[in-house]
Amino acid sequence: MPHALSPERAEILALEALAWLAADEGGITRFLAASGVDAADLRAAAGSPGLAMAILNFLLLHEDLLLAFCESNGTSAATLHRASRMLEPEA
Repeated sequence: MPHALSPERAEILALEALAWLAADEGGITRFLAASGVDAADLRAAAGSPGLAMAILNFLLLHEDLLLAFCESNGTSAATLHRASRMLEPEA
């Protein structure tokens, strides 16, 4: 049964995505190159709302990784999109 989407669940989903990316050398390398951060910065920022949103947005922009993560995590691309929107800072 899927979890209800709340800001806390959105952050957890982003951490799950980060763990999934970290387990895939190609995926984490692509994320680091796209984000401009190094592994030390990534570790320091883990759990921050900004990094959570960046991870989800990265997956949403890379369909191959998005579909693979969604399949392995049992979630949908639409859920990741909603989670990313939920983590956006309010203007």
